[in-house]
Amino acid sequence: MPFRNDDVRFISSPLKIPPFRPQPPVPFFAQTLTKSKNSLSHLIYSLNESTRSTEPFTRKLQSFAEHLYGKSVRICSTCLSMTGAADTLVNFPLLCSASLSLNQSSAEFPGQSELSTQLQQKAQQPHSVSRSDEERVLISEVLVRNKDGEELERKDLETEALTALKACRANSALTVREVQEDVHRIIDSGYFCSCMPVAVDTRDGIRLVFQVEPNQEFHGLVCEGANVLPTKFVEDAFRDGYGKVVNIRRLDEVITSINGWYMERGLFGMVSGVEILSGGIIRLQVAEAEVNNISIRFLDRKTGEPTKGKTRPETILRQLTTKKGQVYSMLQGKRDVETVLTMGIMEDVSIIPQPAGDTGKVDLIMNVVERPSGGFSAGGGISSGITSGPLSGLIGSFAYSHRNVFGRNQKLNISLERGQIDSIFRINYTDPWIEGDDKRTSRTIMVQPDNSSLTIGRVTAGMEFSRPIRPKWSGTVGLIFQHSGAHDEKGNPIIKDFYSSPLTASGKTNDEMLIAKFESVYTGSGDQGSSMFVFNMEQGLPVLPEWLFFNRVNARARKGVEIGPARLLLSLSGGHVVGNFSPHEAFAIGGTNSVRGYEEGAVGSGRSYVVGSGEISFPMLGPVEGVIFSDYGTDLGSGPSVPGDPAGARLKPGSGYGYGFGIRVDSPLGPLRLEYAFNDKQAKRFHFGVGYRN
Repeated sequence: MPFRNDDVRFISSPLKIPPFRPQPPVPFFAQTLTKSKNSLSHLIYSLNESTRSTEPFTRKLQSFAEHLYGKSVRICSTCLSMTGAADTLVNFPLLCSASLSLNQSSAEFPGQSELSTQLQQKAQQPHSVSRSDEERVLISEVLVRNKDGEELERKDLETEALTALKACRANSALTVREVQEDVHRIIDSGYFCSCMPVAVDTRDGIRLVFQVEPNQEFHGLVCEGANVLPTKFVEDAFRDGYGKVVNIRRLDEVITSINGWYMERGLFGMVSGVEILSGGIIRLQVAEAEVNNISIRFLDRKTGEPTKGKTRPETILRQLTTKKGQVYSMLQGKRDVETVLTMGIMEDVSIIPQPAGDTGKVDLIMNVVERPSGGFSAGGGISSGITSGPLSGLIGSFAYSHRNVFGRNQKLNISLERGQIDSIFRINYTDPWIEGDDKRTSRTIMVQPDNSSLTIGRVTAGMEFSRPIRPKWSGTVGLIFQHSGAHDEKGNPIIKDFYSSPLTASGKTNDEMLIAKFESVYTGSGDQGSSMFVFNMEQGLPVLPEWLFFNRVNARARKGVEIGPARLLLSLSGGHVVGNFSPHEAFAIGGTNSVRGYEEGAVGSGRSYVVGSGEISFPMLGPVEGVIFSDYGTDLGSGPSVPGDPAGARLKPGSGYGYGFGIRVDSPLGPLRLEYAFNDKQAKRFHFGVGYRN
């Protein structure tokens, strides 16, 4: 059917891009597409009624408008203005909408602004599509012009706008919704800040003109608030757009890349605002959250509620690389958590960032759960060794340790070890960070007194210094002097044992040595059963000719794997020593912490060794765990190279394996271990211990 237009024109109320402050996760410059029940349907209605009287048209339009808005609307037949309370405009970062309103093309008239404003507000409200929205108007021509109706100076922009159109084509019948969607597509191209569709009646039919206003050309950048963001990164991000019309889509990509830079580095920073100023200057506002304060909060191990801690807060705070005034980094915070865990006095550590009021900064709260600070460990058995006397068959060890003396993470260890041929008593005191030192240097003082009632006595004194090397890694260096010798039951010095094997390397009653020590330790989460690696090297320094000269290397590794409710724990250790060393310093293989099923050192002693172990533990009842295990150890054929071949003299096999089962019970002293093992010689043996295996 034919369509006519009796001097009726349609204009839109454009929305320009305002300065905004985006809030994630809404993307910057997000386009809010709105579909409105608005005046293009009035046009269709008027085209059908234009040959009829004005009054019926006015009454029907008024009825339609009141139904649409649900308010009292006054229609003036001469100006067609609408009055009523304004609705609230939806506040989005970027709101692009084309609200079409009905107007006479003959002249401007009072009420036009009011009409445009009301329809613009109504266009933002969600609605259902009415039947009139689906009616079509035949369009003979589609053009793109500037806001004054003139041709665009830049033809490339006109091409961009025409390319964006999907439905609006010459000689096509269009609905309100299709025109409005194409308006949004032009805005979505990113080159234009407003778009106004205008319907003009011509001799050839209705001409649809999209009057657009291009964005400014980019001629400069002002970036504020970026303290850690590199200037070159920002310049490179904007360089390609210099001298070109600002494209909102491209600007969105640049902002995303800047936010990505912060995210990749775990930094609390983002673009908080963008504004296009006159002269084509883009003002970029960046928000970076600096650390305002760091506090320590102790939590109860059982309830998780805040409690009073034993550790001094400054002892924890000095471990942190995150400081006040820095832009907070989540990656740096994670490393700080790992560093605090490696102190060995915390069971759990976490950092919670919170806004510091309205300052734009962040307060950090470090939640810590302390481990029990002290405990005992012990292990032992009965041996038919070469010694005699009231304690002739007793072998094993006893130790007391306190890992947080005075709340300063200082450590005290007291231990007594008794073997078949020697006993050792040690006192170690370690300050993990010397006060006033900014290099995290630690100090260890050890004393090991001589006791003539023991088979082999040692006097040891020295000092060690330790510090973190990197997250989860720590290093230790030290210098230790040792004086050792063998004595009989009456306290008289001896140089050979029952098998005529030498007991000293020098051939004298005592061996003396000055040992330079280096140790590097890797720990996973700090939990027993997590990954662990220890490398230790000791070098004997012959400062005096009679002092021993040797080099000893030892390494231990452990890996835990969760298998459902069970846990698999694999461990491997090995070492080698070259040079002149005391026979009793050879690597002993066999026993509770080596190859179970054998007595202490019963597998062999050599210049080299390798011991491997595998355990599977599983929950049984309450604090009780069951365990099955298998161990293997060998001296790699190095037993005869030890001075006097003490292992060969005692007919030790040099290699062997053991396997068995046991139970473990959690206690305040650590896990109580009771294990029953079989070895490859068909011997059976109980092993009892307190604490974890070395």
